[in-house]
Amino acid sequence: MNFLNKYKAALVSLLLVITTIAVYGQVHEFEFVNYDDTIYVAENSNIQKGISINSLAWAFTTVHAANWHPITWLSHMLDCRFFGMHPGNHHLTNLFLHIANILLLFFVFRKMTGGLWQSAFMAALLALHPLNVESVAWMSERKNVLSTFFWMLTMGCYAAYVFRPSISRYFGMLVFFVFGLMSKPMLVTLPCVLLLLDYWPLERFSFQESSGNHSQNNPSILKLLWEKIPLFALVIISCGLTYYAQKHGGAVKSLDYIPFADRVTNALVSYVLYIGKMMYPVKLACLYPHPGTLAWWKVLTAGLFLLMVSALAIRTAKTHPYFMVGWLWYLGTLVPVIGLVQVGAQSMADRYTYIPLIGLFIMFVWGLPEILKQWRLQKVFMGAFSIVLIVILTGLTWKQAGYWKNSTTLFEHALTVTDNNSTIHYNLGNVLAEKGQDREAMNHYVQALQVKPDFADAHNNLANLYAQQGNPDAAIEHYLKVLVINPDYEGARYNLGIALDSQGRTEEAVPHFFAALKDMPDNADAFFKTGNVLFKSGDIDSAIKYYQQALQIKPDFVDAHCNLGVALFRKGDVDGSVAAFKAALRLQPDFKAAQQYLQKALMVRSNN
Repeated sequence: MNFLNKYKAALVSLLLVITTIAVYGQVHEFEFVNYDDTIYVAENSNIQKGISINSLAWAFTTVHAANWHPITWLSHMLDCRFFGMHPGNHHLTNLFLHIANILLLFFVFRKMTGGLWQSAFMAALLALHPLNVESVAWMSERKNVLSTFFWMLTMGCYAAYVFRPSISRYFGMLVFFVFGLMSKPMLVTLPCVLLLLDYWPLERFSFQESSGNHSQNNPSILKLLWEKIPLFALVIISCGLTYYAQKHGGAVKSLDYIPFADRVTNALVSYVLYIGKMMYPVKLACLYPHPGTLAWWKVLTAGLFLLMVSALAIRTAKTHPYFMVGWLWYLGTLVPVIGLVQVGAQSMADRYTYIPLIGLFIMFVWGLPEILKQWRLQKVFMGAFSIVLIVILTGLTWKQAGYWKNSTTLFEHALTVTDNNSTIHYNLGNVLAEKGQDREAMNHYVQALQVKPDFADAHNNLANLYAQQGNPDAAIEHYLKVLVINPDYEGARYNLGIALDSQGRTEEAVPHFFAALKDMPDNADAFFKTGNVLFKSGDIDSAIKYYQQALQIKPDFVDAHCNLGVALFRKGDVDGSVAAFKAALRLQPDFKAAQQYLQKALMVRSNN
């Protein structure tokens, strides 16, 4: 028994690690999913090269995927350096960071509160709650678990600084905070959380204190704010960089897309829905579509609930400080992602709760014993309840993690638990199209368009499949719809030109090819097909110029050499055509059409 008392923390840590690995170990067999993983790693050549001078420069100077988070990019580069492109090992890095976050949360709160079992229970909830699956099992959410790792280190350094102030501890806190901001700007709320921790559990100030009566161990609120000025300064810089990155990357939606009133009402309802999902974590999805304008009674109910809990938190701030701290932690840390600045098409997201849930866990873990303190069997009940709850959450988390095995299982599950999800129908359509399941893919594109008729990407991909299946009429119809929605849609005019040309509507196709080339100046195939259309229309001189431009971009373009030869022969430049046909045959000696054209050209030249 003495052994257990002496090593309780170590045994709790070991149990947390073993349980978390048992639940999440399956991620080693998971694939990259077709949902940002391609942008972040699977098709990102800058990341796949690993660590180098050039890749470091790219990480720190480039906005990519509407993000500036160089530390996150470096972590992905290290994965590629050591693990190559094996997705399972990339997923394991997320898992190891999640485990580190669990242990750090446990030790930091145990240090600050002295509560071993409360801290252990809270860490177990972080480890095994299904809402956190998205942050762990989704490789693209490396930024979430990595930034939280630096959040925990910053919080730990701050606690150490409070207990034993020193320049080195304060500097360490600043360094970890900077690393966290460069992993994901979710840490912008951390200085405010540190102020909450000053109230409880660190007890550095009290509302009962007068402004002029403070000891050295209990500084004034103004002094505590002054102490955090460097952190707030870094927050301002990070906010500016983040807004620029997301605006530059096209992630920030305009008020025309979602009006501000709808954003506010959705934020109020989402606050309550997140609590509901914490208490009853089922029907979780990788994307919850934005509902637009919500029913007034939902907004009113959510607003009243939030007001009542906030009032209760303020009223009990002196007697039950953990309640107010936990509640304000939850409300405050969700502000950057609650949707007032709308980024993406979602109304809410499981990944956004990874840090905010800790606030609700604080309220629950420290509040439940208070509610039951008059009961004689409190300890027995708490022990049994905790075990049963952890077992239930473990099963739910295991099941939820399994949906992230691959793109198909992920998107099919999302469609079973959400309605009117145009984005996921579109994503699943892309996955099925890549597998060659065109009929099923087209069905999902059609369903996406039923929900969102102005979905340009879905129209475009549906048109591509119609074109591949030899149905140019349907393809043309959808390409035209793409251009009505977005006249500058990349590739749409080019593909429309090809579809029109396939129907013999050459004159209609020409202007679309010309327009497309303005957006595709380095696309040799586009110049080649434009040359073909011009050749068919009888404009031989222009066709020759476009074939030549195609070859400037791609000198080993066999078909361009051959068609250039045909055009030159038609123009009467026999010597030029011979040279073009020979160039084609040097690249592809068994090219029969080029052989036949060359023989014909040589025969004409010999007769002259």
